[in-house]
Formats: sequence, C-alpha cells, structure tokens
Amino acid sequence: MTWGTLVVAGICVGELASAAIAPGPTRQLETLDRGLVAVRDSAGNAFVSWRLLATDAPNLGFTLWRDGKKLTPKPLTGATCFVDKLAPKDAHYTVEAASGPQSKPVALSEMPYLTIPLRTPVGYTPNDTSVGDLDGDGALELVVHMTGRAKDNSQAGQTDPPILQAYTLNGKFLWEINLGKNIREGAHYTQFLVYDFDGDGKAELACKTADGTVDGEGKVIGDASKSWASDKGYVLEGPEFLTIFEGKTGKALATTDYVPARGKVADWGDNYGNRVDRFLAGVAYLDGKRPSLIFSRGYYTRTVLAAWDWREGKLTQRWIFDSDKQADPKKWRGQGNHNLSVGDVDSDGKDEIIFGAMGIDDNGTGLYSTGLGHGDALHLSDIDPRRPGLEVFDIHEHNSHQAGVEFRDARTGTLIFGKPCPDVGRGVAFDIDPRYPGYELWASGEGLSGVWNVKGEQVSKNKPRSCNFGVWWDGDLLRELLDSNRISKWDWIGETEKNLLMAEGCVSNNGTKSTPALCADILGDWREEVIWRTSDNKALRIYTTTIPTTRRLTTLLHDPQYRLSVAWQNVAYNQPTQPGFYLGEK
Repeated sequence: MTWGTLVVAGICVGELASAAIAPGPTRQLETLDRGLVAVRDSAGNAFVSWRLLATDAPNLGFTLWRDGKKLTPKPLTGATCFVDKLAPKDAHYTVEAASGPQSKPVALSEMPYLTIPLRTPVGYTPNDTSVGDLDGDGALELVVHMTGRAKDNSQAGQTDPPILQAYTLNGKFLWEINLGKNIREGAHYTQFLVYDFDGDGKAELACKTADGTVDGEGKVIGDASKSWASDKGYVLEGPEFLTIFEGKTGKALATTDYVPARGKVADWGDNYGNRVDRFLAGVAYLDGKRPSLIFSRGYYTRTVLAAWDWREGKLTQRWIFDSDKQADPKKWRGQGNHNLSVGDVDSDGKDEIIFGAMGIDDNGTGLYSTGLGHGDALHLSDIDPRRPGLEVFDIHEHNSHQAGVEFRDARTGTLIFGKPCPDVGRGVAFDIDPRYPGYELWASGEGLSGVWNVKGEQVSKNKPRSCNFGVWWDGDLLRELLDSNRISKWDWIGETEKNLLMAEGCVSNNGTKSTPALCADILGDWREEVIWRTSDNKALRIYTTTIPTTRRLTTLLHDPQYRLSVAWQNVAYNQPTQPGFYLGEK
C-alpha cells in the first residue's frame, strides 16, 4: 500500500517559483516510475524527458545515459529534459536520480510519437482512453473504449456492445471486457473509471454492467440469455449493476446493484428512455485520505449521485444525494452538465463534486445551486490566482437568464461575472495571453465575441478558432490549443492561431466534439501527451512534445485535482484536465 503527503505540486527551480498547493491531510499518492521517453525530433535529434516526482527533493539531480555512455558529466538540476544531438538509430536511454536507481532502458522512437498496436474488433473504432498503473510496476497502462454502432439517448436504434481493452505502453495486449448487449453504446451510457481505489498500488476499473457482461477472464456477469433491449434499441428493463474489475486481468472482483435504479422511466423527464440513461462518474477523496467512486444518473430533471468505497475486497455505499429528496427539490433539479469536475473547493482537505451548476459537499449534502441549469462544458481550477480558492467557468444551453456564460466562486457559487447568450455550445478557460493575470476565457454562441480576462473584460476582439481542449506543449506555462488532430498556439499580438503540430495519419473522436483519445501528462516531464487513433483504427499514437523547456515542474499526475481530472476526462462530453493550483505565466 502506497501513501504519501502531497505538500507541493508545480515545484519549479530557477527562473520560476510556481504556485503551491497548501498542505493537507495525507492522501493516497501514486508510486510512479520516471516515465522516461525518447523520440526523434524534426531536426533528427533525440528528445528525452522524464518525471520529477512530488516526493523528490527540489534540487534533485539526474544523470542521463545512452547505451551505457554517460551524457551528462554533471547531474542535471534544471528541467527534466535533454536533447541528444548525436543519437544513433536503435539508441536506448536510462536516467538515474542522485538518490535512486537507474530507470529501465527505453528505446528511441524514430518518430515523434509512440505507437500502440491494437486488436480493434471488426466494425469497431478505438475511442476514449484512460490510464492507470494496472500491475503496480510504476508505469501506466491504457484502457481503451472500443465503440461499434452507437446511438445518442435521443435516437432510437440498436447498438453494438461496448468493449474495453487494456494495453501496456509497450503495446502488449492485456485483456478485453465485453459489456454485452444490455449496455447501450454511446457517449452517455458507459462511464468507466481507472484508478487505484483500495490503495494497494494497482489500479482497478469500475463501470456500469448488466446481464451478459463478460469479464477479462471470460466469466459472465448476470444472465447471458437475457436480452432487455426494446425493438427501438432502448434498454429500459432488466437489472443494472456496478462492477469493480481487477486492473491487471480484467477479472470481475465485485458486483452490486447500480444506484440509482431506473425505477419509472417517466420520473426522469420523458417516457421513451432519453433522460433516464444519462450517466456521469468521477473519483473523489471524500474523507481526504482514500478515493471513492462517484456514479450518477440524470441531470436534466431529477439528479442522483451515489458514492462508493472499495476497501479490502468489499464495495460499500458511502452516501446518496437525490435532488428530489432535498427540502427544495426545484433548487437542485436540472442543474447537471454532460460532465462533472472534482476538487477541494472549501479547503478542508476533502473533495467536492462540481456537478454542473451545483456543488455537492464531501458528505453528500448540497453545497450550493446557482439555478442556472444545464451546460456542455465545465472548468474548475484556480482560474484567477488573485482571488482566494478555486473558480468555475461554466456555460449553459437553452437558457433565458443573463449568465449563458458564467464565472463563479467554486465554494459558494457566487457569480463573479456573467455574459448573456440564449444558447452556448462550448466554452474554455486557459492561460493563453501573458499580459493578463489568470486564465483567459471564451465561448461559442450568438453575440459572444472575443476573449475575456477573469474580470469579464474583453482583452481581444478576436478569439481562437479552437474552443475545445488545451494542452501544455511548448516550453512556457501558457496553454496551447488542441482541436481535432491539431495543436496550435494563440498569437496574442496578431490575434491568430499558429500551428505547432498536425498529427498526419491520425483522427479525433466523438464526431463534432473532435476530442483526442486522451490528453494528459502520462510520460516524460510535466508537459502533456496527446493520444490519437490512427485513421485506419489499427493503432493509437502517443505524441509527446519535442520542444525543450527551462521549466522544472513536478509531474502533474502528482497534483491531486489534476489526477482526478484525468480519471473523469472520458466521461460523456470529454473535457480537458485542470490542476488544483494556478499554472500559468502570471
């Protein structure tokens, strides 16, 4: 069992003193290896980078080796990256911390990415991906959602069974879980979480299951002979389960009834099966020490969240929040988004759930509700570092109020500023302009022009074409823009986007959402990797930056809130990662 106290995230030595996270209760901390990665850059050099851990001393030095030859006569105490201009083909690298052993050798990739060959089923497409250390060796593995025929809840029609597969970063296939014909395929049905829920150093997988689900060892959950789908493809009858699977093998470890049960379909807002099957999920440290699972149902009308603990081989329920059982149900109904976020918004060391326009406290009680309603995008972070605590940037569809775009205090829900727009489709919060403190914000919708600062003031007449994902990619602390298979940088002087990377041969996922399989800091230094599927659906490519940086930061995976944002990134309408501290140029 691995534990640690995370006192500082975003450690930087030299020219930058990055914001730090205040000390808090001892949280479970992943034991990670150095995440060493080496790829060939466009100039023919080898770009090598590795992790600085939250448990490392701030001035820890590193020695880099290529095929037994020391490349760094003196230990490197700056940024955890290195450009090897004499790298031959078939080179192998190791890195050695002054206080630890050499890493395992990694081979130089002749391309600026790593390739993971896939066993994609016929008729399927590799889609959303998550990561976790499934076998406890300190390296992350991938869990890939393979999608066949899919249907949105609002559309009738039969779908293919959702399939989950696991792979190592070296491309080794580990297992396959077939969720079966009684789990509908689409963005709103299968929310899967990959995380070490019991603290044994190995990640588990948790998701909704049903009659006919087959685990990674070929064992069936429930009754395989049952088919509960109607002639229109909706699954509105039959049992629903929540299952914990072993990460290493895909073996089902525990199965219980899914909470909340569907009950009467019409109680969720319609009678044909759209709103009853709107699911979200996340991971939260509700006691400040151990992770809990959050699974929910509904957000257009009735909303129910259930918290679970996986401890010593037992799955137990911690609490249930039901909008319709509150003193004023109207206050809490219909406030959820197509996504959620998790973080410690009241600075008590325990996590809260930002469920769209409302906040749920760590004990399962309502923290606040803004009453502003449903939306498609959500950002929680220290967006304005000059204000105490965290902030939320949220957007709202089909509204009649004056805050179609809203920026609020994450603890109280108090509106900081709002922008009127009757229907906002997308919105983002990233630091893209170093001239202004805090992140910049923009959104898509009628009358929403330009870019705003954290005061709601317009700082640019134009806005980026991209209003989708962000990625820390180049050497500064500004965030780059990620959309489809392209990474670009905002030119705040010319008010245009400049292309940094076009991933030729790769395509994005989820239709017009144009999201990657995953974007997160899973290898190398603190910058993020982007995983895309190849256009032939036969492989995933993990792109890692080849741009040197002078910034020395702890791996973002060791920031508690950032790590949880990786876990929920694939949920429903995918959203980019955000740390629990301010990471930007000002």
